[in-house]
Amino acid sequence: MLTTTKHHKLPLLYILLLILVSCGGSKRVTSTSNSVEQITAYAKKFIDTPYRYGGTTHQGMDCSGLIYHTFLKHNKELPRTTNDMSKYGKKIKLKHARVGDLLFFKTSKKRGGINHVGLVTEVNGYYIEFIHSTTSRGVIVSKLNESYWSRAYKFTRRVL
Repeated sequence: MLTTTKHHKLPLLYILLLILVSCGGSKRVTSTSNSVEQITAYAKKFIDTPYRYGGTTHQGMDCSGLIYHTFLKHNKELPRTTNDMSKYGKKIKLKHARVGDLLFFKTSKKRGGINHVGLVTEVNGYYIEFIHSTTSRGVIVSKLNESYWSRAYKFTRRVL
């Protein structure tokens, strides 16, 4: 009888193990999507923060400072400068962009290379909004289809 009882407990143990493993897997998927939502929500808390070169606080921040600080707050360390960020993660086509991706721009003909970054906060077809810090208005949300930003846009990277 003891052996029969042990054999009956074994399938139950496998079922419990299977349930635990599957719950752990679904948690990971949920935390990733929550992470993107949390990251974008946190970045939006900085709207109207003034521009400050090299800044990463509510007192002032530059574009890469906004992105760097926002991701770091959510345990994702990115390079600190826009140029270095532009080489991090996976380059993707704009048509595949989703919330949490980074948009990179070249806004000056004088400066060489990429000099501006924004975080995608909304995607609806080809309609894309992103949060970033501008020298003239500080942290704002802009639309990629605005002529200035669509001309300056260079590429998109996925870092999550």
